[in-house]
Amino acid sequence: MKNSKVILALCFLLGWINMGCEPAETQKEEMTEEVKLTIKVEKVAQIGEQEVFSYLLDNGKMQVEMSNYGGLISRIWTADKSGKVENIALTLDNVADYLTKPNPFFGATAGRVANRIADGSFTLDGKTYTLAKNNGENTLHGGLEGFNKKVWDSEPYSNDSIIGVKMTYLSQNGEEGFPGNLNTTLWMELTLDDVLRIRFESETDQATLVNLTNHTYFNLGGMKCDVQDHVFQFDAFAYTPVDDELIPTGEVRPVDGTPFDFRELKVLGDQIAANGGGFDHNMVMKNEPSADLIHFVTVVHPETGRKMEMYSDNVGVQFYTGNFLSEFAGADGVIYDKHWGFCLESQNWPDAIHHENFPSPILRPGEKYSHLIEYRFGTE
Repeated sequence: MKNSKVILALCFLLGWINMGCEPAETQKEEMTEEVKLTIKVEKVAQIGEQEVFSYLLDNGKMQVEMSNYGGLISRIWTADKSGKVENIALTLDNVADYLTKPNPFFGATAGRVANRIADGSFTLDGKTYTLAKNNGENTLHGGLEGFNKKVWDSEPYSNDSIIGVKMTYLSQNGEEGFPGNLNTTLWMELTLDDVLRIRFESETDQATLVNLTNHTYFNLGGMKCDVQDHVFQFDAFAYTPVDDELIPTGEVRPVDGTPFDFRELKVLGDQIAANGGGFDHNMVMKNEPSADLIHFVTVVHPETGRKMEMYSDNVGVQFYTGNFLSEFAGADGVIYDKHWGFCLESQNWPDAIHHENFPSPILRPGEKYSHLIEYRFGTE
């Protein structure tokens, strides 16, 4: 483990030269500021031969707690406009609790296929594959034991501007019904300028489906009330309507004239009311995959001044407003209720294997799945 140090240039030598000829009242003392990037590692559990760790990343201004259990982000501490630091991620009291207490995917890596697959089955290259139905008649976030319940191999890393954890997981052929041995690498890192960066890469030895994301629930107000007072702006020009089971109908509908039009800043509570109770929908950011990292969303909490911007290279983002949260016993004695948090799950469009007009979720041997997400934090 090493601590990377960034020394801000302050021209001490020039200061000493000037002090000799300036009047005492005009002399300016140059200060040296040191910023330390640190990683604290703690073993929190043992599952067979696999060790579960908690990693605390600190850039001197904000902290992120994560774990190799489920590729998990468990806490994010950021300052408000007055300098008060609070956790802004819905979570359990400690990482070890994730091994024993059910939760709605707080902070987890969702995969092998995030979101829903209709009827718990799909056909690929003429063969039908049957999956576990863990969301009514559908498969959600990879099945009964998706990537959120796996212990990943992990290794911390750092340089002069980044601290992070590299995690790897081999999902074997047939796991949760999916074909192919899928090797996935996940990098989660914190930068000096308060960016939480998440990057996925996957390769397979057989045609399969891949759609990975992070499922953090955010509350920029610091868990004091629900998130309906947050203000949102999406660059989404369309969305994919869903049926009663939250499965896309196959239509791609422009946001114009709908509650899904966040192209200008909108108060979330107003849009929730206009949409009849909340959002759990894919917002369309691109029509076709590309490597371009683009702005997806800006979120502001006016009372605290906290601001979060999301960038990604993917084609969509599942916007979820905690509609199914109900009297959930969260960390620090806080009860998470309906709309207590929001998720911005950058990903391919849901149930894409069943819609030829959606971007393909198929990964074949020799290809590489890649996906980059950035959450940029600040105040205004």
